[in-house]
Amino acid sequence: MNEKKIKIGVLGGSFDPAHKGHLAISKEAKKRFNLKKIIWAITKKNPFKIESKTSISKRIKYCKKIIGLNSFIKVKFYENIIKSNKTIDLINHLKKNKSIEIYFLMGADNLITFHKWHKSKSISQKCNILVFDRHGYKKNSLKSKTFKRLNKSILKFIKFKKVNISSSQLRKI
Repeated sequence: MNEKKIKIGVLGGSFDPAHKGHLAISKEAKKRFNLKKIIWAITKKNPFKIESKTSISKRIKYCKKIIGLNSFIKVKFYENIIKSNKTIDLINHLKKNKSIEIYFLMGADNLITFHKWHKSKSISQKCNILVFDRHGYKKNSLKSKTFKRLNKSILKFIKFKKVNISSSQLRKI
């Protein structure tokens, strides 16, 4: 029996702070790929960044405020459950549910360093990767090791009306 899988999106990060760019790519992914829901998987600490000065509970609260009435987005903190902040461990945890197909969402800036992520090859074998263009990152992300290596049926580079904002810019305000 060939059962149709439920498509879900996963957007991971420290969300320090969450912003309308996160919301924009979530809405775009839902619309273009017919995703049933999107999980904002918040991490205490991104392995490639310094530790956040904002508590996880405050970041979760702010995410929920940014999401507003977009009930297809769920804010989750999995690290207490999976005992890890590694993306592959989150993907493996979610894949225990055999009825879902995962679409991992990321900004073009993350694609540039994706080959350095813990078990990045394994991540790309277990889910579709949707890379959203970000202001100033397109050229380098399209030249990245990962973009050149991965099958374009797994990795999709999404061009859309970008929101020129980032969490690091917001932290400087």
